[in-house]
Amino acid sequence: MTLRKAKMGDIPALTALINGFARAGSMLPRTEFELSEGIRDFTVALEDDRIVGCAGLHFYGPTLAEVRSLAVDPSRQKTGAGQALMEALEREAREFDLDAVFAFTYVPGFFAKMGYHEVERGDLPLKAWKDCLRCPKFQACDEIAVLKVLKPGVSLVHSGLNPGLPSELRPELHAAPIEQKLIQLSALRRN
Repeated sequence: MTLRKAKMGDIPALTALINGFARAGSMLPRTEFELSEGIRDFTVALEDDRIVGCAGLHFYGPTLAEVRSLAVDPSRQKTGAGQALMEALEREAREFDLDAVFAFTYVPGFFAKMGYHEVERGDLPLKAWKDCLRCPKFQACDEIAVLKVLKPGVSLVHSGLNPGLPSELRPELHAAPIEQKLIQLSALRRN
């Protein structure tokens, strides 16, 4: 298996792969137009010159990006393709000096193995929800938000995270390492 950045000629294969999962209700559908607009976001996994997986790294400002449209052909799942794609996106995020990466997923266990932590959807920047508006599950979303901090100890408030927290908690969270923030946020949500 090899990895490379996607090319315009990959769009039909990407559309078929992603929309196969979308038909099953586990991913947002993508049009060829959307993929062509964001083709630079995507990395593909190939076996014998056939695309068997893909994932995109979509930027939401100078410090934060979303992993989106992570898809691996069902016949190639559990072969390491998903992990290889995630590692490639993380390297890319680090090359761009990002503070954190997040995703919305139905497979939080996979992301946990990759070092992501579950967070409340409302703790992510509102602009990250723009695709949600066209999702058929918008009013009853069951996806789980996950976040991976790439620079431990860096405050993520400037990235737009934690917008719904009470103002009296913001200074404390602003100074705390993200690991402490995640614990505090989990406790706050449970109370």
